[in-house]
Amino acid sequence: MSLPLIDLQRPSRHVARVFLNRPDVRNAFNDAVIAELGAAFAGFADDPDLRCVVLGGHGKAFCAGADLAWMRAMGGYSWEENRADAQRLADMLWLMWSCPVPVIGRVHGDCYAGGVGLAAVCDVVVASDAAGFCLSEAKLGLLPATIGPYVIRAIGESAARRWFVTAERFDAATAHRLGLVHEVVPPTAGEAGLDAAVDALVDAVVANGPQAVRACKQLVRDLAGQPIDHRLREETARRIADIRSGAEGREGVAAFLERRAPGWKA
Repeated sequence: MSLPLIDLQRPSRHVARVFLNRPDVRNAFNDAVIAELGAAFAGFADDPDLRCVVLGGHGKAFCAGADLAWMRAMGGYSWEENRADAQRLADMLWLMWSCPVPVIGRVHGDCYAGGVGLAAVCDVVVASDAAGFCLSEAKLGLLPATIGPYVIRAIGESAARRWFVTAERFDAATAHRLGLVHEVVPPTAGEAGLDAAVDALVDAVVANGPQAVRACKQLVRDLAGQPIDHRLREETARRIADIRSGAEGREGVAAFLERRAPGWKA
């Protein structure tokens, strides 16, 4: 019996864990994996109870990029077939990036090519110190087009100029310096340390107001790169007024003043 391509776990109604489950090929993805990941994240968008998603990979790697057999098949595709295939990948990345709740990436081992794209669509990335990163597309005469918008947002235009064109491998410390990774777990901590760091972030997210967390994620997306003009000042004032006067905001402030846990922690 073949293993499922992704391992979707729900340890609680508030948390989902999605693990790429092709350890024999270092979790390289193909069209079937793309379809399953897209379906999973489409479902998350419609789940009002969900507060946090963890994205990781089983085995020795997070994701080594595209599957070799899939790449061989693409060699015989027409332009139209290549375009349709690439669009499915672009749509999957968009579903992941636009997930309404925070996505925490758990990165270990190889994180290459499309795997870097998967890390870049996450809101927070925790990586093992031993993880290795590479935007390797140019080595094959290709380019990181579909993942490009997310990677450039994560590491910035200047860094992307280098790592896109050199296709060099870089370590977790460099990924942290570039902004792709938010926290690096020392090698002495092992897999348990990586899981503990991820779990601490999940606990922190779930402890907060669920609607506030969703609104905070959307706020960052909407404000990034915007000029601080009159329109933006009005918009931010409107948003804080909306949430202050809402049920969750009123409950959160009341719980703080009364020195009790808010209702969403029940």
